[in-house]
Formats: sequence, C-alpha cells, structure tokens
Amino acid sequence: MVLNFIKSRLAAFRNDESGTVMVETVIVLPMLFWVVAASYEFFEVHRYNSARDKATYTVADMISREMSTVDANYMDNTKTLFDSITNDDGDTQLRVSVILYDADEDKYNVKWSEVRGDGRLTTLTTSAIETANDDFPMMSDGEEVIIVESVSDYPALFNVGLGDDLEIETRVFTSPRFAPQIVWVN
Repeated sequence: MVLNFIKSRLAAFRNDESGTVMVETVIVLPMLFWVVAASYEFFEVHRYNSARDKATYTVADMISREMSTVDANYMDNTKTLFDSITNDDGDTQLRVSVILYDADEDKYNVKWSEVRGDGRLTTLTTSAIETANDDFPMMSDGEEVIIVESVSDYPALFNVGLGDDLEIETRVFTSPRFAPQIVWVN
C-alpha cells in the first residue's frame, strides 16, 4: 500500500506539466538575449567596417585627382575628412603612401609616406616593401600607385565572443588620375 502510494505520487509528478513554462523561460531567455545582442554586434561591426571602407576609398580618390602638391596641412585636413565620413570620435589612423615600381630591379620604392593619428602604423619605408610583389598590384616600369590605409579599433558594445577591441583595417590602391605623379612638399 505504501509502495503503491509512492508509485502513484511519482507517476503524478512525472506527468505534471505545471511550471514548465517557467523552466523553459529560464533556459531560453538568456540564449534569446545573446542571439539579439550578437546579431546587433555583428551588424555594427559590418557597418563600422563599411564606413571605413567608404572613407578610405574617398580619400584615395581625392588624392588621386590632386594636381597640385600635397603638404602637411593637406594631410591634416584629409584625416579630418576621414573622421567626419566615418562619424567616429574613436582612435583612427590614416597612412597615405606613394609607391614607385622599378621593373629593372623588380622592386618598389617609397616616394613619400605620411601617417596621421595615433596607433601602430608608421611611415612606410622602401626597405619594408622592397620585395612585396604579392602585396601590391602588377605595375609597369616607372608607374606610381597611391596606397591609403586606415586602422581603427572597434569598441564592442556587448561581449558576444568578438574580443575586447576588434581592429578594423582597410587598404586601397589607386593610380594618379590627372597628374603623372602626386608630389609631397614639406
């Protein structure tokens, strides 16, 4: 009799469905919040990267159309333009370099390189790119190319597995358009 009573109570407990909504909510709600936060964060990373791509292309196009000389004031204003296009108050860094290809020696030479902003980028040197054939486009002898690079740290809003700060890098190559070369003047 006691054994039957225990069996019937255990069977009733097993078949009882009250409270399942609460248990499911406790299990599913944190996962749902994580999915929403991760979706937002991944969208924001792509938006952030897209803004930097567009700003880098704009700067590269602007410099490629320059017919007069480029100086420090021009570069300072270029960085200001870059920051206003990206609509960001964070730390961004911009490097503009003009590279000349020598086909006889099959090497690249830096004509000039300038960096604006604080970060890990330094001015590009000839020794750093002498044999960078895999990193640069195919060029003919004496051809110049403008390289515009930007580096920004994406400040994550939610911790969804992207890390603390994600570094966003962009690099654009373009040729001078209206003038045979882009001249730097100190």
